[in-house]
Amino acid sequence: MPLGRPIEFEPEQALEAAMQQFWSAGYESTSLRELLTAMDLSKSSLYQTFGTKQQLFEKCIARYRDGMACDMLERLQNAQSGWCFIEETLYSVVEETRGPIPPRGCLVMNSASEFSQGNPALAALISASLERFEGVFLQAVQRAQAEGDIPASKDARVLAQYLLTSMGGLRTMVKAGTDAKHIRQIVGVVLNALA
Repeated sequence: MPLGRPIEFEPEQALEAAMQQFWSAGYESTSLRELLTAMDLSKSSLYQTFGTKQQLFEKCIARYRDGMACDMLERLQNAQSGWCFIEETLYSVVEETRGPIPPRGCLVMNSASEFSQGNPALAALISASLERFEGVFLQAVQRAQAEGDIPASKDARVLAQYLLTSMGGLRTMVKAGTDAKHIRQIVGVVLNALA
């Protein structure tokens, strides 16, 4: 049985390019032609390696989730305290107001807004991705409680969910054009609510 032509591109680089395209434009607004251009692939190579457009998108969401969650966990482990991690994570959104790339929000949150519950497979993937982020915030809150920076009487899981939704909201506001000064003020209110 003859074998297909060997893959002559780097799948991880192609997947990264697809993720960046979806992140910039969204799933529905990204055409197949734009994906092929961004990934520098032929249609047959894309389908052979990644499957359908939705299968490719699912792989992109997983890549984004895994990269973001691993980065968050590493920063938490290296942080001086749980509170410092929370503070630095929230204030990092301010940097998005002045970066070289136009603010794009969070790919997972953007996708949640784009699809809602209209696509069960994607809804489940997005929900699992958000739970992964929430899990890191939960560890941070529990650590901050153990260190005495957040009252132990407060429900750690609810606070983790609050931080997750706050991050999503802040990044959406930056995407909509809210300036750094106002983002900082909102972050201050979020932090006050934890104490």
